[in-house]
Amino acid sequence: MIRVRDGVVSARPDTLVAEEPMEIRLNGKPIAITMRTPGDDFALAVGFLVSEGVLAEQRELRNIVYCAGATADGSNTYNVVDVSTAADVVLPDITLERNVYTTSSCGLCGKASLDAVRTTARWAIDDGPDAPPVRLAPELLASLPDRLRAAQQVFDRTGGLHAAALFTEEGELLDIREDVGRHNAVDKLVGRALQNGDLPLSRTILLVSGRASFELAQKAVMAGIPVLAAVSAPSSLAVDLAAESGLTLVGFLRGANMNVYAGEDRIALRAAASQG
Repeated sequence: MIRVRDGVVSARPDTLVAEEPMEIRLNGKPIAITMRTPGDDFALAVGFLVSEGVLAEQRELRNIVYCAGATADGSNTYNVVDVSTAADVVLPDITLERNVYTTSSCGLCGKASLDAVRTTARWAIDDGPDAPPVRLAPELLASLPDRLRAAQQVFDRTGGLHAAALFTEEGELLDIREDVGRHNAVDKLVGRALQNGDLPLSRTILLVSGRASFELAQKAVMAGIPVLAAVSAPSSLAVDLAAESGLTLVGFLRGANMNVYAGEDRIALRAAASQG
């Protein structure tokens, strides 16, 4: 590449993020094509199916494999994944086929209407019957973006990846995934959680490196995550979904500043005001 800094021109190599298409098949049937950063492909496919209401428990996932013969010469590109469900899994009454090309920046392309994405979540957004309500200090939330950034290994080399991280209510980092697509990063996070038998992800915080769109709020709800925080703005539909489902939604989380759009009962806002 040609680099220009303060009028000085130089030539140097650069490291770029890989982006390739991946076809997701369900029980042998193609249902979606998405652009993604290769890696954690199985988790990405499983997380996508959690978001679509197909999977919610580890036992419902029978097998997942790469498909050979994906190219004209029969070679395996590792860009086609087939997820097999257990025999007793009843597929939800929704249309999964996406007849358009799904880009890495859009997780909902091809959806016919808002009603089609309001899938019924099998996990309620609650803090558990035998535990005190989640109550997060603003200072704890404010510390999470720096922890997310410090854990972004690929971003350090490329500067071109979104990230999604899962934290405990005490601020402990549980997992982080990176991808060119924000929704892909969350799908990888949720998919790995299902593979490990960790759904629902109650009493956790999902932090995303970009804005909080409707599809990201939906993925949090489908995984049973009670708190979604983003360093940028939420969409109006994300706020509506959060308010309807009981999800705590925080946007513009930058330094000590943040906006709480829904579920403010989980944030210790009065304590912060009395201290300031």
